[in-house]
Amino acid sequence: MDRTERFHLIDQMLSCHQVVSRQKFLDTLEISPATFKRDLEYLRDRLGAPIIWHRELRGYQYQQQKDLNRGKPFQLPGLWFNASEIQALLTMNAWLENLQPGMLANHIEPLKSRIRGLLDQSEHDVEEITRRIRILTQPRKSTSSESEATDFFALISQALLKRKQLFLVHFNRSTGQMSEREVSPQRLTFYRDNWYLDSWCHHRKAIRSFAVDALNAVEILPLKAINITNSKLDGELASGYGIFSGVKTRNATLRFTPERARWVAHEQWHPDQQSYFDDEGFYLLTVPYSQETELLMDILKHGADVTVIKPKSLRDKVLKSVESTRLNYLP
Repeated sequence: MDRTERFHLIDQMLSCHQVVSRQKFLDTLEISPATFKRDLEYLRDRLGAPIIWHRELRGYQYQQQKDLNRGKPFQLPGLWFNASEIQALLTMNAWLENLQPGMLANHIEPLKSRIRGLLDQSEHDVEEITRRIRILTQPRKSTSSESEATDFFALISQALLKRKQLFLVHFNRSTGQMSEREVSPQRLTFYRDNWYLDSWCHHRKAIRSFAVDALNAVEILPLKAINITNSKLDGELASGYGIFSGVKTRNATLRFTPERARWVAHEQWHPDQQSYFDDEGFYLLTVPYSQETELLMDILKHGADVTVIKPKSLRDKVLKSVESTRLNYLP
């Protein structure tokens, strides 16, 4: 009987009987007292099993308490993960491992222990899992120091939850210019390994999204922030392509070569995308977008394996970018 089977049997015995003696466990599991002790420690420390020793009844039992989050008795977690579950756990573990010290530092270690406990559930410990399965996140961008970034994030979070306005000094990467804005923060959005502050800009009188890593100064103002409904925020920021979206969207139709389609046909560029294969095996993809900045970058990374069918304005911008690239290589 392997350890996984023992865990299930221990859980079954504790669930079916109010109290189980130590000797009954040893006889049923056919293991040594030392192995039983290690199994109990693992179940308690790694899987959070509320197993206690009842001194008067001379046996083990599950502590009579409800799970505060689900309102259900303790259940032994599943010992196998699908691809999405293992990706989620490993990604969370990677984020926490790389997290810089900040306002949540005192709360991180228990969370890390719990995640590692969930990973470390089968015959393979978490060190073996993380050595054999890797999650590589995109490089973080930062125009400020790590200490400033931590301070900025703390100030933004404080203003966001206390509903206060913010003064921002923002670096616009497109123009290379600094701008000063007073905004009412609405929410923080994590997208493609970067944080964005969705806000009402009092200067533009419109909803704007600011990359947190592009902020050079943040100050909480004593003014009360105005509130924008989620439906309006989603209408402005989530109806088009990615973070560069808006209410007024257009459709872009892209044609990928049969070779590139082997990859792209399995990708979701947008929830409302439409696609099909033509008679020659080319993959036609139609996606909505508002601002073409991000869409343009994703098109260019496919090189000669993609052609913009329409609109003409997007097609022209791709041609201009390709021609500029060609000129860079002229002698």
